[in-house]
Amino acid sequence: MAKQTKPDVRVANVEQFDVANCDIKQVSIEHLIYVFRGKQVMLDKDIAMLYSVETKRLNEQVRRNIERFPEDFMFQLTQNEFEILKSQFATSSEYDNLKSQFVTSSWGGVRKRPFAFTENGIAMLSSVLRSPTAIEANIRIMRAFTSMRHFLASNAQIFQRLSTIEYHQIETDKRIDEVFKRIDAQTPPQQGIFFDGQVFDAYRFVSDLIKKAKQSIVLIDNYVDDSVLSLLDKRESNVSAKIYTQNISPQLQLDINKHNGQYPVIEVNQFNKAHDRFLLIDDEVYHIGASIKDLGKKWFAFTLMRDITAKELIKKIK
Repeated sequence: MAKQTKPDVRVANVEQFDVANCDIKQVSIEHLIYVFRGKQVMLDKDIAMLYSVETKRLNEQVRRNIERFPEDFMFQLTQNEFEILKSQFATSSEYDNLKSQFVTSSWGGVRKRPFAFTENGIAMLSSVLRSPTAIEANIRIMRAFTSMRHFLASNAQIFQRLSTIEYHQIETDKRIDEVFKRIDAQTPPQQGIFFDGQVFDAYRFVSDLIKKAKQSIVLIDNYVDDSVLSLLDKRESNVSAKIYTQNISPQLQLDINKHNGQYPVIEVNQFNKAHDRFLLIDDEVYHIGASIKDLGKKWFAFTLMRDITAKELIKKIK
């Protein structure tokens, strides 16, 4: 079975469908042309309206001459296609109006699946229904199909351009999204909370801060051990590192000496005026709610401080 295409449903103003009280010549036929299965078609109820006959009468004549209407001339909508068609009207009050006006003659009580006629099928109808009204309507219908065909042909390049523009826009949007994702990935958050058990997440967060340093790293933390020395070794080789802590025990001093004998030097100074922990990355100051060696063991928060620079804080130390 051919691939079913969601119809491009367009409907003329509801008032135009009141067959008894309006001039059929004023109906916009272009609005009665749908797209099903990749073909431009008109539905039996709309053709019957233009012919000024009942839909039942139109279909009876077609059945009597069914050999003239192969599948590429006429086909009945599948239930799925019919539901798609009805759904276009169900979203507005127009559907209720249409149902009330065409309960029997146009929609078959909105129970029967309508028949769709291609341009060739409509041309064949002229040999089945020969009333003056039908002939005149057929001429208008064929002109409408021709007009739409010319419109599509004349604007094919425009449609192609629009399609190309849309494609490039989608690709551009994808690239922009990717750029922002990378920026977000490379830019550490400015504040947040780590909960107990998030040991690796907290460790990775501080590691990323240390890795982004371009000139210097200063840690103010009263509780330091060899794990902190190892963490600071993640910095670039040309980035200096200093630690200010309240107590340098003999074991810590031994660890420092062994570390500095093998790796880039970390300067450790005694400082007992700080209660909180601060991590200075170049000229940024992060307030850290837990000692670096205890990250993730208990809840703690961090904040990028905007009202002071690293240089200003270091001056307070000296």
